[in-house]
Amino acid sequence: MRIARREFIAAVGASLALTRLARGSEAKERLPIAFSTLGCPAWEWQKILQFAETNEFAAIELRGLMGSMDLPARPEFAADRIAQTKREIAAHGLKIACVSSSAAMHEADPAKRAKELVDARRFIDLAHQLGAPYVRVFGNNINGPREEVVERVAAGMHELGVYAAPRNVTVIIESHGDFTDSSTLKEVLAKADSPHAALLWDAHHTFVSSHEEPEYTVKELGPWIRHTHLKDSVAAEKEHQYVLTGRGQVPIRRQVRALQSIGYKGYYCFEWEKAWHTELADPEIAIADYAQMMDVYLHEPVKQP
Repeated sequence: MRIARREFIAAVGASLALTRLARGSEAKERLPIAFSTLGCPAWEWQKILQFAETNEFAAIELRGLMGSMDLPARPEFAADRIAQTKREIAAHGLKIACVSSSAAMHEADPAKRAKELVDARRFIDLAHQLGAPYVRVFGNNINGPREEVVERVAAGMHELGVYAAPRNVTVIIESHGDFTDSSTLKEVLAKADSPHAALLWDAHHTFVSSHEEPEYTVKELGPWIRHTHLKDSVAAEKEHQYVLTGRGQVPIRRQVRALQSIGYKGYYCFEWEKAWHTELADPEIAIADYAQMMDVYLHEPVKQP
């Protein structure tokens, strides 16, 4: 059933207000939820901040702005503007959860690999300037002998961890592409052997692509999980189709529970891939809806084993 955009937004807002009113003093502290700017590729900077505050998000993950993925080149982060940008973030009661690059550590060609590492360092520098704790990178593709690729990705993570450490930043590899199973990710992170190299758990990919139950993934990778991407989907003819939170086949409630069971202190970040899939629901609907669903999931009592 189709719902008019205006009616949906009004309903979500009213529901959130009633829930928080009923909880009284609990509503004063924001939940540890965030959303990626990948989900709102057409929004201007001020709209992102205002929407996040209005819907009581605690943080934003930076993944492109106004159609550009080259965040360090954006005017909001220029040397003569970044201090103002930081004040704007703080004025809205927000943090930057992660600065997400596209740097891929699998590249074997020396020139291509050097370019990826340089790009990752640019993002690390930006994260340092913003006071953001994490920079996302990819393992990406396993082309050629698996062990060689794993070694190469781990070496890249270690090298970037050394660069990131004095800047108080941690480099996190996302469970993405050919790096979605716990065994491979665990091997990479163990070989990276750095306190500044860790994991961004994209809980959708480990479940859908590697068919891992969330409890298993968290058991295997929990010590490295620093940041999380959540999103829902249903099986379609060719690939999974993203849907609003809680309407699909991905066990998001169990993913949240698994993280809570290990005392996870990071953000529960919504990654709505609107930039890549323009047919998806508009961010005004999907991001507000995520806040409502997480308000339910994170306030449910945790059952003791």
